[in-house]
Amino acid sequence: MRPIRYTDEMIAEFKHDGYWTDEIFYDFWDKNAKQLGDREALVDSKYRVTWAQAKKLIDALAVAWVKLGIPKDARVIIQAPNSVYGFLARVASERAGLISLTVYPYLREKELEYMLERTEASAVCIPQIYRKFNYLDMYKGLVSKSKNLKYFFLFDEEVPAGSPEGTFSLIKLANQSVDEKDLKLLEGRRFSSTNDVGLLTSTTGTTGLPKLVEWPISSRICTSKARIDIWKLTKDDITMAIAPHAGGAAGTLTYFAAPLAGAKTVLMEEFDPEGALALIEKEKVTAIGVVPTHLVRMLEVDETKYNLSSLRFIRSAGGYLPPQVAEEAEKKYKAIITSDLGTQDVGSVSGCTIDDPGEIRRRTVGRMLPGNKVKLLDDNGKEVKEGEPGQLWFRGPHAPAGYYRDPEATAPVFDKNGWTTTGDIVKSEDGCLWIMGRSKDMIIRGGQNIYPAEIEGILNEHPKVTNVAIVGYPDKEMGERACAYVVLKVGETFTKDEMVQFLKSKKLAAFKLPERLEVVSALPVVGDSGKVDKKVLKTELEKKVAEGK
Repeated sequence: MRPIRYTDEMIAEFKHDGYWTDEIFYDFWDKNAKQLGDREALVDSKYRVTWAQAKKLIDALAVAWVKLGIPKDARVIIQAPNSVYGFLARVASERAGLISLTVYPYLREKELEYMLERTEASAVCIPQIYRKFNYLDMYKGLVSKSKNLKYFFLFDEEVPAGSPEGTFSLIKLANQSVDEKDLKLLEGRRFSSTNDVGLLTSTTGTTGLPKLVEWPISSRICTSKARIDIWKLTKDDITMAIAPHAGGAAGTLTYFAAPLAGAKTVLMEEFDPEGALALIEKEKVTAIGVVPTHLVRMLEVDETKYNLSSLRFIRSAGGYLPPQVAEEAEKKYKAIITSDLGTQDVGSVSGCTIDDPGEIRRRTVGRMLPGNKVKLLDDNGKEVKEGEPGQLWFRGPHAPAGYYRDPEATAPVFDKNGWTTTGDIVKSEDGCLWIMGRSKDMIIRGGQNIYPAEIEGILNEHPKVTNVAIVGYPDKEMGERACAYVVLKVGETFTKDEMVQFLKSKKLAAFKLPERLEVVSALPVVGDSGKVDKKVLKTELEKKVAEGK
């Protein structure tokens, strides 16, 4: 299945420049099985497998799927918590030439019905029951709405009575023995890393349905290699997925990067802050993937009860991490916090190295990844001067092909030459990108632009504040004004005058000062992503303003 956006010329360019290769992710599992066979590859609360064992499980599962008659390029939805077999199912899909779509466990009928219809998926890989929710029953109810769905592969060792036809234990299939004759069934199923759609991801929407994004494998491998370099990841690292491996916060570190380096991965099925620290100690974890919410909750725990000396760096993504939270984490855990920029829609843009100074790592999103070209444009489409804010546009080998089988939806996102934008307003200083805010979140007060991230970054430094979101609200006189939603540390109080005086002391321009303060116990987030849902805040605020509150 040819990626919809990448032309032969683009593919040839990225291959010629050395950014794209013919490698697929399975190649690294195969290599590690040969070179690191006896070393552990994956661990969860129930299973521990070596690289050699992992390869056998992947091969057996891929063979089983081919024997069942699932054709090449068929789509498979993998809805799995962090688990060894959830992880392996993704690799086995690639090995069998099946296009996987890995989704969060919290998605339900509305989103999944759309995904089944849009992808025409033949199979789903699911737990029967997880967090007291019966996934098999849910998908049984969706069969009538999806003519292609025929197979249900369970992350359980037994298939329960009354299961629909086509239900199998994924674990039993993976543990069947296969021989060389069986492996020949996989010949001809290999994806082209550049000319085939190798996997799908989904966006996190605040309303409506998520969009599905298609990727050639080469772009994900290219990004993974770049991340390995800036993190200095090696076979001696032990990575840990605290956030769901279905998302970028943990998945980039564990599913995509770790196998390329030969690093072991620990999978935490159910997050709790004490359990996370205990697991880091037990497995001697060197790198973790979290969303900011996880890190904030972990910092509430007495870390001195645990030996966290193995921890080398923390990859936080999926939302804004306040600089003072990053600084507190670095002091408590004696580990480096990294930051970067990228989205499922347009791909990976930039990143900080673990050797960058703290100020750079905590306040910027680093430098462009190898191969990426960047331009910062003003409202008239002209490039801005160094140090001035502009909308970020970039082009490079780290981007997806576009929205799944949807050239019309893809065309407004990528131009014919491959340039796209994250929607962020940034400034560039000494090669590093400083996020000022998103263009859609920009507040225009009396004709002057206010970038929320700039104010959030300063206000997050206040000793009473743990989190903040700046949103605009309508105003008859000025068009818009800014409101600060603030979460305080336990037992603290905060007034508008305190806020204003603090921001003035930081030399913030007067027109940027928030003219309203809302103190809340927590900020709304999108699902398990950790991203602040500013649409919820804006709706709530507009209602209050309309009512004169």
